[in-house]
Amino acid sequence: MAHAAAVHILVKTEREALDLLKQLKLKNGKNFAALAKKHSICPSGKRGGDLGEFRRGQMVKQFDDVVFKKELLTIHGPVKTRFGYHLIKTLYRSN
Repeated sequence: MAHAAAVHILVKTEREALDLLKQLKLKNGKNFAALAKKHSICPSGKRGGDLGEFRRGQMVKQFDDVVFKKELLTIHGPVKTRFGYHLIKTLYRSN
């Protein structure tokens, strides 16, 4: 079974997500974990957005599609789910 590890930041609005994405992409961009701790509304925010390792199908489809199909170590988003808007960075995965 495919598994992966990812970090994410979850916020309520697309505007918030885009603003955080801009901060992350600046030349001396903000630290992902620091922004997650400060802004993420997910409990994982306390751990810098770290979701640990999980299997395909454990997350909602929109989230899974990014983690299991998109480029590694790149920030993707905003990704809309029923929880809000995510910025997602996949750390590693096995297929």
